[in-house]
Amino acid sequence: MEWKGRRQSDNVEDQRGSSSGNSPFGQGGGGFRIPIGGGRRGGGGGLGIGGIVVILIICWITGINPLTLLSGGDIDLGGGGTTTQQSGPQSGSQAQRQPANDEMTAFVRTVLADTEDTWTNIFEANGGRYENPTLVLFSGQVRSACGFASAASGPFYCPNDRKVYLDTAFFRELDQRFKASGDFAEAYVIAHEVGHHVQNLIGVLPKFNQARAKMSEADANKMSVRVELQADCFAGVWGKYTDQKGILDSGDLEEALNAAQQIGDDTLQKRTQGYVVPESFNHGTSAQRVRWFKRGFDTGNMKACDTFSGDV
Repeated sequence: MEWKGRRQSDNVEDQRGSSSGNSPFGQGGGGFRIPIGGGRRGGGGGLGIGGIVVILIICWITGINPLTLLSGGDIDLGGGGTTTQQSGPQSGSQAQRQPANDEMTAFVRTVLADTEDTWTNIFEANGGRYENPTLVLFSGQVRSACGFASAASGPFYCPNDRKVYLDTAFFRELDQRFKASGDFAEAYVIAHEVGHHVQNLIGVLPKFNQARAKMSEADANKMSVRVELQADCFAGVWGKYTDQKGILDSGDLEEALNAAQQIGDDTLQKRTQGYVVPESFNHGTSAQRVRWFKRGFDTGNMKACDTFSGDV
């Protein structure tokens, strides 16, 4: 991926080396993350996501702009499940600190800028306005509006503060532990989390978070898979636009597809516990993640990313 010399985003907070609090680590409610293990989601009651499915089906069939029908309004962005203390951006110089000038930071800022350009163009073409997310670089642990998290949780998006959180040490983990090396594999991770931000803007995440509190664990997992696969597809859409700029190298697509393969729920569970528990899947199998990223990449069209109707 020919990323050097390209525009870099200013929407990055570098919290590496800063104190993020002393709370025990926990998965914040409402966070959506790249998984590094085979964990479960909690839940309660019965399925209530029908409204979002109907709206999305209507949009994709009729061509009506989903940004219009799914505008956020007064929808509560809080997640289901157990949420630790909510807190806004850190005050003082820590929150405003400019990222360091190391190569990894430059890469992250460049990829983020490229997602900004891509989604701004797509939203404008559909009569909407894209609001850039902030990407927070952290080391070891971090406090977000979705709670406290450690690097062991993997990169994640918090809809409560509209920020992507990334410990760049995860890229070393991706390479060494998951055998998914390459800059485009790393870019896929960022683009996936930005895909969740897109879902937040068009109303998918608010509706899911509202419904999740009433779902059984099994139903919440099934719907979570659809949410995650759509984020993969949106990452593929970004990849298509990047490819059209002529900055992808031979083998870059294969790097991203390999990353999607390596972090599928079934592959992760086989690696970590030696067996799979399909009812606990909440991100999708390796085959599903590869298929939906590829669909977004092949079409370059977010309307092709309808994971909420039919089989996935």
